[in-house]
Amino acid sequence: MHWSKTQSRARFNLATSGVAPFPLRELRVDLKELEINGDNSYGYAPLQQAIAAHHGIDPDCVVESAGTSMANHLAMAAIIEPRDEVLIEHPAYGPILDIAHYLEANLKRFRRAEENGWAINPEEVRRCVTPKTRLVVITNLHNPTSVLTPESVLREIGAIARSVGALVLVDEVYLDAVYENTPQTAFHLGPEFVVPSSLTKVYGVSGLRCGWILAQPDLAWKMRRLNDLYGATPVFPGELLSVAAFQHLDLLRERGRRIVEADRKLLRDFLKQRSSLSAVSTEWGTTSFVKLRHGSADTFLEHLRSEFDTSVVPGRFFEMPDHFRVGMGVDSEMFAEGLNRIGRALAQHQIADVQRGPL
Repeated sequence: MHWSKTQSRARFNLATSGVAPFPLRELRVDLKELEINGDNSYGYAPLQQAIAAHHGIDPDCVVESAGTSMANHLAMAAIIEPRDEVLIEHPAYGPILDIAHYLEANLKRFRRAEENGWAINPEEVRRCVTPKTRLVVITNLHNPTSVLTPESVLREIGAIARSVGALVLVDEVYLDAVYENTPQTAFHLGPEFVVPSSLTKVYGVSGLRCGWILAQPDLAWKMRRLNDLYGATPVFPGELLSVAAFQHLDLLRERGRRIVEADRKLLRDFLKQRSSLSAVSTEWGTTSFVKLRHGSADTFLEHLRSEFDTSVVPGRFFEMPDHFRVGMGVDSEMFAEGLNRIGRALAQHQIADVQRGPL
């Protein structure tokens, strides 16, 4: 997060993770109806109801949070105690690991294999789970690869977790970027599933910090009480605007979708012409995880930033230092030029590799 806040920006910024910001002027909201204060001690009822309706669940199962990062923190803090065993996918989004470390969990990992298209193999989860496992953590869509875990696999993971008395946390912040036949939330698959998410990635309203956790009512109440320590009460104008966003979700989603799909085609065509790069292709998601087949990715990315004013996210933040993450959905003209500059930087990188020769 520190790198993202201080070093990711460049003229050609492909280090994004969500779609372009949605302008307030297009939200079709009457600003005269905004208020600074309101009744929101443990959640604003209209927002709770909007989130619940979006997922087809009871509002008692909804916990508001300040974005998905805080949702993940609240969920994990309410579930685990120090030295509890937590099983997390590899590669993983760094802040999820940081939460587990901060909470002093005994961290274990299961592998998503690139040669298997980054898919989860339930047998790998089964092999890594122990009677001490308290929580299994995955992202769906996977961050950073945008790979979708199907319901059948989620059900298997749920059964494995249930067999040892564990819960399954599924971060679904990117799931609505499956634009055709969007899967239902994993929360419907059983009481062992806990699901953090938000409007921050797919809908272009990150500034609202509209996040939530789906959990069984008793656990949800525990999270609300825990949030007394962190957030106390949310920002009421943000909740009002979030309700307005839910009233126009299709509009917000389609605006981002057009850009994401245009960018995905640009990226797919670009990668087809670059044998020195590879990536597992998906039909959905706002990110792609690209592998640099030869040479140092960090050296290449530093050159890309300094000489071509173009940024992507280094793979070391996902425990894969020979990769980098490309973000789609902000501006296709900028994205196309960013890819062009990656291509030019790559040509220079290959020449430098040849000149250095074998060690």
